[in-house]
Amino acid sequence: MASLFAKTQALQGLTTKAPKSLRRQVVVRAEGEQQPPAPAAEAKQTSVAKVDRSKDVLYVGSDAAALKYLDGTLPGDYGFDPLGLLDPTVSNGQGAGGFVNPRWLQYSEVIHARWAMLGAAGCIAPEILGKAGVIPAETAVDWFRTGVIPPAGVYKDFWADPFTLFFIEVVAIQFAELKRLQDYKNPGSQSRQYFLGLEGLFKGSDNPAYPGGPFFNFANFGKTEAEMKKLKLNEIKNGRLAMLAMFGYGAQAVITGDGPFDNLLAHLADPTGANLITNLGGKFGQ
Repeated sequence: MASLFAKTQALQGLTTKAPKSLRRQVVVRAEGEQQPPAPAAEAKQTSVAKVDRSKDVLYVGSDAAALKYLDGTLPGDYGFDPLGLLDPTVSNGQGAGGFVNPRWLQYSEVIHARWAMLGAAGCIAPEILGKAGVIPAETAVDWFRTGVIPPAGVYKDFWADPFTLFFIEVVAIQFAELKRLQDYKNPGSQSRQYFLGLEGLFKGSDNPAYPGGPFFNFANFGKTEAEMKKLKLNEIKNGRLAMLAMFGYGAQAVITGDGPFDNLLAHLADPTGANLITNLGGKFGQ
């Protein structure tokens, strides 16, 4: 016992006499006790870039609630969300689910805009080219008489009958849309998924709405962030206009029975006699 007591006293003496540089401080905390916050000088400083909206044109009726999440970071954002569809607090899985969420709505608008731009150009091009004599007059058929609306007319001089063409289009578009859906759910997956050895062409930004890369941006547009932002804004503006144009094409086909280019020529020849009001009056006033 005496020997053990002597050894204990010696160890205590060594600990007491040890220099400060060798001393260690042991702090024991109760279970569940949190660590104290790090000093302000050591804390990481993070800054979030905010968009200056002082010069933006906002839609009449935009409110503070919508402008909290429509902060100008999206291309073509004018604070327009009267139904609150883009509000992340109600569409984050706790409210609306499935495809009705801000991410899907933003993505689908860009895709619809691109389809509408292709459709608007494709519907009016045959009329213009036919009247310019670039293509034969018999092939310059109004878009709604080509078989897309069978009661309005069917063009029979295609390389296949309309029903065969329809099913070929269904299969081809379904394939493309399924791959697009895969890329939306797993961004960048199409550059890793085998596709006849061409998957390397799909390498890009891994952003489903703006994939970029050697295939979707072969001309290397938007080399800087400012240039890319301007291109995105121009695209969505033209796309929204094209979506309205496609709606107008359909309305014109029902009301006037003519193609969009013929309607444009009629309006330019007689602006007061051929316009929306007179056309509607003539259609429903009979």
